[in-house]
Amino acid sequence: MGSLVVVGFPKAEEAEQVRRELVDIQREQLIALEDAVVVEHDSEGQVHLRQAINLTAAGALGGGFWGTLVGLLFLNPLLGAAVGAGVGAASGSLSDIGINDGFMRELGETLPRGSAALCLLVREATPDRVIERLRAHAPHAKLLRSNLSHTDEDQLRELLERARLQAEALRLG
Repeated sequence: MGSLVVVGFPKAEEAEQVRRELVDIQREQLIALEDAVVVEHDSEGQVHLRQAINLTAAGALGGGFWGTLVGLLFLNPLLGAAVGAGVGAASGSLSDIGINDGFMRELGETLPRGSAALCLLVREATPDRVIERLRAHAPHAKLLRSNLSHTDEDQLRELLERARLQAEALRLG
């Protein structure tokens, strides 16, 4: 099971940008993510979850493929594709892999209006190198929650604070 890390940002756009950068960093093998979701508490008080993977679409695509294959076997590929896509979409929309949606919605309610959080389920990482790459976002980032040990969480807070000071020094320098 991965480690849960929730980082708050003043704007949803910055949380989204950090998520995109983490995908690039993941290609360099500095982090392995199981899930990455932006939780936004908009100005009207609504909570929105921006999932990294659209499970309904993925299920429909996979179901459509298998439905077409089964349809070909029974000489009716269009019917097979339609039924397969429907079943795949339904199963995809009912799946909740990664971080629990209920937890993220509750967390979203605690965020100030207009702000966001980036919820990460991290399988493995090199925290100092990842934070070094994301230094530009450090002045706005705040560690909100984690399931790390107290020691690891303290080290992460220290890394974030050091990155925040370095980013501010570069901005003023």
